[in-house]
Parts: sequence; C-alpha cells; structure tokens
Amino acid sequence: MQLDRQKQFFEIIDLIKQAKTNAIRAVNTELINLYWNIGQYISRQIETATWGDSVVKELADYLTRTEPELKGFSDKNLWRMKQFYEAYKESPKLSALLREISWTNNLTILSRAKTLEEKEFYIRMTIQERYSSRELDRQINSGIYERTMLGNAKLSPALKEAHPNILSTFKDDYVFEFLGLPDPLNEGELQRGLIGKMKHFILELGKDFLFIGEEYRVQVGNSDFYIDLLFYHRGLQCLVAFELKTDKFKPEHLGQLNFYLEALDRDVKKPNENLSIGVLLCKDKDSEVVEYALSRYLSPTMVSRYQTQLPDKKLLQQKWHELFDA
Repeated sequence: MQLDRQKQFFEIIDLIKQAKTNAIRAVNTELINLYWNIGQYISRQIETATWGDSVVKELADYLTRTEPELKGFSDKNLWRMKQFYEAYKESPKLSALLREISWTNNLTILSRAKTLEEKEFYIRMTIQERYSSRELDRQINSGIYERTMLGNAKLSPALKEAHPNILSTFKDDYVFEFLGLPDPLNEGELQRGLIGKMKHFILELGKDFLFIGEEYRVQVGNSDFYIDLLFYHRGLQCLVAFELKTDKFKPEHLGQLNFYLEALDRDVKKPNENLSIGVLLCKDKDSEVVEYALSRYLSPTMVSRYQTQLPDKKLLQQKWHELFDA
C-alpha cells in the first residue's frame, strides 16, 4: 500500500475513534444531566414538604414495577442523586464540570471529599488526568489533595521564572506504595522498581509525562554519563530528568543534575523545545538546606521527596487543618 494512501486510511481511523469518544462523552453528559434533574426534583419536593422520606421508596418501587428495564433507580441511588444535586447546586462553575466525569467518579468524590474545595480539586484532577475509578480511588487513598495543599516544593529561581505555575505539574512528595518493596532501598532497586511499574509511576507523576528511557546516555567529550530516568512533558514541552537518591538530600547532588541538564540542552533538546527540567528525588530532605542550596541555583531544578508507603491520611488532614486554622 502506498504511504500516502496508508496515511489517508489512518486519518479515517482517527475520525472513527474521535466520533466514538464524542459519542461516549455525549452519553455520559446526558446521564449526569438526568441524575442531576432527578436529584433536583426530589430535593424540591422534599424541601416544600410535598414529599416525605417514604415517597422516595415508593418512587423506586414504582419504577421497578412499571419500568423493569430501567436499572440504577433504587431508593438508595435516588437519595444519592438528591445528595449530588444539593452538594453542587450553589456552585454553577462546578456543576458544569461534573458532566465531564463519570457517574462512578462523581459518587466517589461526593462520598469521600469533605469540603467543596476538596471536591473541586478531585473533579479537576480527574478531568485533567483522565482518572479511571480505580486510579481516582488510589489518589484519594494517597492523600494527594492534602499533600498538594501542604506541599512545600523547593524550586530553583530559574524554574520559577520559566514556569510560574510549575507546582501544578510537580509534587513536593511522591508516593510509591505500588512498588511493594521494603525499606531501605538502594538506587538500583528503586530504579528497577519504578521501571517495572511504569504505568503506576506515570499515574503518580501525571499523564502528560512520556517515558523516554532509563540510564539515558549522554556523551560529553570522550566520556559517557547516564541519567537515571528521562521523560518528556507534553504540556511544558521539555525534557525532564529524574535523578534518584535513596538517602537524604545533599547540596552536592545538584552539581550532577546540573551537568546532565546542560548536556541535554546542548545535545538532545530540539530547537522548538523549552529548557530541560531536573527533578532530584530523595528519600528525605531538610527544607532549609534545600532552600539554601537552590537560592542561587541557575538551572530549572526542583527537589522532591518520595515514600514507599501510603501516608497516614488522618495525619495529613490534621496537618492541613492546623495550617488552615493558623
């Protein structure tokens, strides 16, 4: 088959796939609209004392008896629709976003996020990262909302200047509980574990990260050097080098990473791409030491911490509330 003809056929396939995606989105939007409208109707009937609580059970029984092909309209689900409507009825901005995620994910957020701000955070993250129900559940278990709110990511001045909104892309703390490896780890074990669980690793990083390679070789002069993990970020349009350290952060770690970024920008980066970013991933860090080390650092770099166990979500919530109250 000629290359031009094959390209045309691929374009037709893309059109078909896009149409299917649009159809699924349209169905989901209509489904959420339906549940919203039912919830609104029930809420208003009960608010005006037109209906008592028992009427919702009567409605569920009536639907089951007269429309047996209809599924998902038990009294429990009807109450959820009412709760769904009442949770967001005063937030037009959010009520529009709700239509962009599945009913299952909406219910997860509704039941597990406590405040409207937390609900908004998970709704936006689900849209941005296209979370499945399992992925969303994992992120809530890992306390990503609390970790983000408590985040004290240390960034070099160059990184802040180049990307003012960089904190929405990188985390101060990463959780790798999916590795299933005991502490302490050496750097080789950590690297092999992340490579072996790349799907989970990408979920924790964010789906705009594209994996390029491990032990990525850069040649400077007559010597070869190897970057632990190299990614490309679609949104930032730049290479992202991860260096893994299984001990506490030391200022001298930055020298090695700075060297790698210079090599990437000179020899690997394409003309249309932005300057490469470095992430030093450490087992632990002293925030004040990191701040001193980065204060005059010229490369776009950040220092993050990782942990191999799910954090205590109650402790994270407690810390967040203490910070909020203060």
